[in-house]
Amino acid sequence: MQDPHLDPVLLQSFVAVAESGSFTRAAQRVHLTQSTVSQQVRRLEDQLGCVLLDRGGRYVTTTPEGERLLGYARRLQQLMAEAVGQLRQSAGQGEIRIGVPEDFAARPLTPVLAGFADDWPGVRLEVTSGMSHELWQRFQDRELDLVLVKQRVGHATGLASWPEPLCWLDSRSRPAVARDPVPLVAFPVGGLYRGEMTHALDADGRRWRVAFVSASLASILAAVADGLGITLLPRRLASAQHRVLEDDGWPAAVPAVELSLHAQPDLPAPARDMAARLAALCERVMAPGGELRGESRGETRREDQPKNSL
Repeated sequence: MQDPHLDPVLLQSFVAVAESGSFTRAAQRVHLTQSTVSQQVRRLEDQLGCVLLDRGGRYVTTTPEGERLLGYARRLQQLMAEAVGQLRQSAGQGEIRIGVPEDFAARPLTPVLAGFADDWPGVRLEVTSGMSHELWQRFQDRELDLVLVKQRVGHATGLASWPEPLCWLDSRSRPAVARDPVPLVAFPVGGLYRGEMTHALDADGRRWRVAFVSASLASILAAVADGLGITLLPRRLASAQHRVLEDDGWPAAVPAVELSLHAQPDLPAPARDMAARLAALCERVMAPGGELRGESRGETRREDQPKNSL
């Protein structure tokens, strides 16, 4: 018998053949070619100096020696998986990838993340903020584990959803709504609110032009407050410098929008816990008189406001 050390790769192929009864199915299971799996089992048999598999029948079966090895091989694989999991957890290599709209990325979210970090010190958090359609695409590509997105009502069923009332905002000190064509302050092409704005104005027969474009929420809010144009945003973001046009009879209606929380299936316990914490945050923020509303009325300095698009 040669070197008695067992190669985990060879054991993996042996277990796959023993459990599936076929070199073909085993090759599919371990993502190798059938010839490679056969060679690996032969190498293992050469190392141990005995035949492990009976290849003479319709199905491949274990010999008495192979049956004994199979129990050890399964235990070794389980121990290796357990060792890797424990080391990754202790080294902080566990990760939860979260996508959020920018109005959730700063002050409302960070206390939730801090509380989670206290309870799960071995888990690394990666938070991405941006426009909802970009976040949704990354979630669809499984690049994000949890995502909060703004969507049209009923677009996709998530863990939970909350109504997000929209409103038209103008400057209180330098109104722009009476200009013809009416100037718009907008996010880049593709943003949910930009499309709703232009569709609503077209349906109402109003002429418009895009006067200011930014991917920054803070810049959008400031541009409207300073009279560069009107925009469409969640009502809770209106500040003391803004005039809500619906309050003055503005007729251009828009479809309802909702905030929705989505999660990938079969997430580990830390990610499920984070999903529950995000849902609780949304319940507080989206409720009447929620956490963001006081800030949006001017109680937060402009430089503290979110910086990117929804």
